[in-house]
Amino acid sequence: MEINGLLMDLNDNVVTCVAQVPAGEKVVYRKGEEVCALTAEEEIPCCHKIALNDLARGEDVIKYGELIGRTTGPVKKGHWVSHHNIYSVPRDYESELVSV
Repeated sequence: MEINGLLMDLNDNVVTCVAQVPAGEKVVYRKGEEVCALTAEEEIPCCHKIALNDLARGEDVIKYGELIGRTTGPVKKGHWVSHHNIYSVPRDYESELVSV
């Protein structure tokens, strides 16, 4: 199977597709040394995200091991995760500063 998705961090709940994936085809990615696959339940455009598991409304979307947004409604496993179903969550940069 050819890799067509990237898991950026082991804690992520989305994978980024590096090619357009038609509905019904597999998104294949590495999770450490393991090669994993899931079926795209709808077309996923190139450079967009696919949900690795069912996400409830208001659930955190994690990419790069970081919070990139929250869902505006339920997103099922294998579905497209985009600006249509997530919103940005402002970060508290002050609390992230490291004192030296």
